[in-house]
Amino acid sequence: MSWIILIISGVLEAVWATALGKSDGLSKLWPSVIFFVGLALSMFGLAWAMKDISTGTAYAVWVGIGASLTVVYAMITGDTDISWLRILLLLGLVGCIVGLKLIDPGHE
Repeated sequence: MSWIILIISGVLEAVWATALGKSDGLSKLWPSVIFFVGLALSMFGLAWAMKDISTGTAYAVWVGIGASLTVVYAMITGDTDISWLRILLLLGLVGCIVGLKLIDPGHE
């Protein structure tokens, strides 16, 4: 269950990061609301997952999911150029995230 919560929290990290970028310095209401709600839920989920998943692994996976999804969203919406190199690097990042999950012993 901790891994599912961590993955959802990583998705929420991408949500709040994107909303922050769209909030124009927290001056637009709805992107700012989405930012604060997403941030709170994402942090709560990360903290909850870290009860069972080691801190380093949980944080790396959380950041990796959030960063990957934020870049993918930016490419889909046209905010960032799509390139084979960018896609290859994202795939490498996802591979590292999966690898960390596979080797994590959790708390001992």
